[in-house]
Amino acid sequence: MTYTIEGNTGSWEVVVGLEVHAQVITQSKLFSGAATAFGAAPNSQVSFVDAAFPGMLPVVNAEAVAQAVRTGLGLRAHINLVSRFDRKNYFYADLPSGYQISQFEKPIVGAGVIEIELADGSTKQIGVTRLHLEQDAGKSLHDQHPAKSYVDLNRSGVALMEIVSEPDIRSPEEAGAYVKKLRAILRYLGTCDGNMEEGSLRADVNVSVRKHGEPYRTRCEIKNVNSVRFVMQAVEAEAARQVDLWESGGTVQQETRLFDSARGVTRPMRSKEDAHDYRYFPDPDLLPLVLDEAWVADLASKLPELPDEKRARFIADLGLTPYDAGVLVADQAAAAYFETVAKGRDAKQAANWIMGDLFAVLNRTGHSIEDSPVPAPALGQLLDLIADSTINGKIAKSVFEAMVETGDGPEAIVAARGLRQVTDTGAIDAAVDAVLAANPDKVADYKAGKDKMFGFFVGQIMKSLAGKGNPALVNASLKQRLG
Repeated sequence: MTYTIEGNTGSWEVVVGLEVHAQVITQSKLFSGAATAFGAAPNSQVSFVDAAFPGMLPVVNAEAVAQAVRTGLGLRAHINLVSRFDRKNYFYADLPSGYQISQFEKPIVGAGVIEIELADGSTKQIGVTRLHLEQDAGKSLHDQHPAKSYVDLNRSGVALMEIVSEPDIRSPEEAGAYVKKLRAILRYLGTCDGNMEEGSLRADVNVSVRKHGEPYRTRCEIKNVNSVRFVMQAVEAEAARQVDLWESGGTVQQETRLFDSARGVTRPMRSKEDAHDYRYFPDPDLLPLVLDEAWVADLASKLPELPDEKRARFIADLGLTPYDAGVLVADQAAAAYFETVAKGRDAKQAANWIMGDLFAVLNRTGHSIEDSPVPAPALGQLLDLIADSTINGKIAKSVFEAMVETGDGPEAIVAARGLRQVTDTGAIDAAVDAVLAANPDKVADYKAGKDKMFGFFVGQIMKSLAGKGNPALVNASLKQRLG
């Protein structure tokens, strides 16, 4: 379904490109040995290089380079064997050197692609323009003192991957799906933890609008959006603002804006800089980065199975629907949980229990799947009890809730509470006979053509068996007696 904004002059198309800043998982910073742990006391993880003391020289972190290459390979992108670090010059209080070491003309990763899945089941490929490495700036704190701003340099020098998309995104939904998919890929690779609430993944959202078939119009950039939901809301709010501006006879000015999530609007931050404003030039303290082709090939050979490949396998080998497979592979831990439960069992049944009952419990209790109150082996055991007719599906639901509450295994709960399914055909036949004898009028109605009475009889029989009758045996016995 095409997303458009309807204005007084007709339909408008939304054009979005995303610049995602992903903090690289490394033990030390991009050009120094300072630690990168989140939540440390302010200015406790700062080296002389990070603080830009005179005479300090940067040394490239080899693991950060490897992480960038792994990410590029995961994005099916071209790896540039020769890249270069440049200085991006600008003044800010939390940038003590007065420049940021980044990559401009020769990034480490070139063009790639991300395939996104949308709610209607369709897929779309979003182009990736480039990935480059750069050091993060520090953090200015404006809420610690009524008249002063404080600076924390713990983040200064932390390795970032800036992943730039092509302007291929055409709706808030696509923007959200792109960020989710990119985050999943990074987490599978182990190159970024994707924790947007901690700032280790944040997006700059470039938005413009145009009439269908027109060239691109002026775009605005919404800086540092830190949740998938806010990315989608920022696209919607900024596109609506631009349509109103164009239709009122105004002109959109290229600028940097911020998204006010409380009010659901964007507001101006500063005029948008162009590349020449930063006076890029090659960093004189760093040689060009030259990678060995065999080393890149070795990294490629050790990549884990990524979401797209896992989704395809779940569909082809396990018979899952594209939707179910997409939901399960979106989170690496959920996919691993599913594979444990599904091994040697009905995969569709496993998926239904995880996406239904388990996810509902996790949402209700605030647990993640990693610390689920029902471990994957225990859920598998519950499905085994259904498969061997120890319990039926209805009893399984109550057993599952007991597992959540007590932490006990399903077999112990079934034994302790006397929930084993009645499979004694003699007992089932007796229960059927008793229900039919007690309801001769309804038996007559059934034989007169009221087929719905069958369900009534099943309900009464199951009630007399305390819900523990084997449904298949109950149905067979009832059909035989109604003849």
